Amino acid sequence: MDGSADLRSRLRAVVAQRMETDPAHDLAHLDRVWVNAQAIADEQTDMPVLLAACYLHDLVNLSKDDPDRHLASRQSAQESDPILDKLGYSSDQIRAIQHAIEAHSFSANITPATPEACILRDADRLDALGAIGVARNFSVSGALGRALYDPADPFAADRPLDDLTYSLDHWKVKLLSLPTDMLTEGGRVIAQTRVQRMIRFLEEFSEEIGSALPSDWVNE
Repeated sequence: MDGSADLRSRLRAVVAQRMETDPAHDLAHLDRVWVNAQAIADEQTDMPVLLAACYLHDLVNLSKDDPDRHLASRQSAQESDPILDKLGYSSDQIRAIQHAIEAHSFSANITPATPEACILRDADRLDALGAIGVARNFSVSGALGRALYDPADPFAADRPLDDLTYSLDHWKVKLLSLPTDMLTEGGRVIAQTRVQRMIRFLEEFSEEIGSALPSDWVNE
């Protein structure tokens, strides 16, 4: 069992049949998470475990406004079992993959206990940052019917942040602070670079809507 192209192709074929129509959580997302994970991994990483965790972590994808959202990663881990067994993973590897899947989710609140779990969590969160993070944020918010921003107070200077109503608020609530929440050094470095891209976008965005960008959005 290794991280071969053949194993990746088999995993992609499995998930391609199961992924729902969600531009933010599709097969391309899984491909990007795998690319991110490889950039963070080192020679001590169990790459076959990491590969499977990357491609199976969203087997169950519940909408962000679903009350059972926090259960999605556990359900994905459970549903991965027969797939991994068929692919020839050992029982120890399956447990490691399932833990990584369970612990990757922000809403599940499970502490990653292995290098592969830490890498998957960071790799998945990196896909919420940078240019692709901007696109995914607005895609998800649009699907949920949320406004791009509050025209009266775009950067929540005089109101509480509300990312259930305004897409842009989610940047301040969560996204811009993700670099400090990374568990791997490689993840932190990449996250900081991607957040700087987002800040450049915010600077252009604020200029176009005629509203000054507060310093506390830039200096997280």
